[in-house]
Amino acid sequence: MKNQRSLQLLFTANGISGFAQGISMLAIPWYFTKTQSGTYFNVSYGIITAIVLFFGLYAGTLVDRFSRKANFLGNNVVCGTLIFAIALAGYLNNELNDFWVMAVFGITMLNYNIHYPTLYAFGHEITEPQHYNKVNANIEVVGQSTSILSGAFAALLIEGVSAGNGKLFGFTVHMPFEIARWEIWEIFMLNAITYFIAALLVWQIAYTPIKKVTVELGSVWKRVHTGFNYLKQYPLFLIFGLFSYSVFAMLLVEIHAVLPGYVERHLQEEGSVFAAADLIYAIGALSAGLFVSKVFASTNTVKAIILMTFVTAGIFFWAFASKSVLIIYIVSLILGFTNAGIRVLRLTYLFNHIPNELMGRVNSIFNMANVLTRTVFIFLFSMPFFTFGNHMIWAYFTMALFLVLSGVILGVNYKRLNA
Repeated sequence: MKNQRSLQLLFTANGISGFAQGISMLAIPWYFTKTQSGTYFNVSYGIITAIVLFFGLYAGTLVDRFSRKANFLGNNVVCGTLIFAIALAGYLNNELNDFWVMAVFGITMLNYNIHYPTLYAFGHEITEPQHYNKVNANIEVVGQSTSILSGAFAALLIEGVSAGNGKLFGFTVHMPFEIARWEIWEIFMLNAITYFIAALLVWQIAYTPIKKVTVELGSVWKRVHTGFNYLKQYPLFLIFGLFSYSVFAMLLVEIHAVLPGYVERHLQEEGSVFAAADLIYAIGALSAGLFVSKVFASTNTVKAIILMTFVTAGIFFWAFASKSVLIIYIVSLILGFTNAGIRVLRLTYLFNHIPNELMGRVNSIFNMANVLTRTVFIFLFSMPFFTFGNHMIWAYFTMALFLVLSGVILGVNYKRLNA
């Protein structure tokens, strides 16, 4: 591959920044669950998601307007500096106000809206077409390998581990040593440091675009309008983009707004079970990055996405109907495979159909719709009915119904999407 070293540096920077970021994004919802502030978190999460809805369109214009390397570098430096300042305040005061804890969550959510469109557009720009599937799979493998480490460390750090017999990952184990619980600001400081390391790696990237990208100038609105016009001209891509993202939308809602309450109030387990479920999810996602192309080698891309959407609906019904740590681990494993598998296949489909100079804006429109979907579900699951007792199980039932609907819509348009 022409830009192999550049891709290696890109993957490494993405993995390093994602490691501590992943610990933070697990620690924050569990922090609010343990302080009996789950409703505060869900409402704040909904507000942040609504803000992201509007920011996402602007983020797409940045991805297409400036060098992808400059976007990556600036994003890591800005996020690292902001989170470093918040972590430092925690060290100085020996505490952090809930607002600042949620601020880190918000900064990370905003970061995602530049980080991932830039990552995919950058990979698209410096990769030969015959290697698209391989590069997308490698992005998934690196990202999910990092998530496995994040989940493992989060399981140990957010509550600590006592020496002797105790519960870890929902099972009774004997620990020969003790691991002290980290304060939330200590986790944030680790997060900030990894952003700075990632920025240094991105700084070293030198690359030659595979094909020249035409940069559109003009106002932000003009550039946003170009993305909408493209999808208006090709409405099938809009249908595909909207409903192939459904599993991803439900995944984020499940991890941040549903699973913490489900683990504590329905399974009546500790934080290590919540973190372990994310770790197991990452193992499933890693296996998708390694094997999804082989598993579905003889299956059309769109058909494979439809199939995995229905499978995800099925496991959410299973989570609704069960009360077992083992089953939620199996659900997480399968969810990891289906979500990551859909992402690899979806990206390859988009790489082959969307011009690179429009990739940031088109993806931002898909992300905007995805964020809007998440906002609706997050506010829905913040209602008193879902936060009472073990009623969080009905969130799984609701998400399953939505995924069935998404799979049906993709299925109805299957022939035209496959044309």
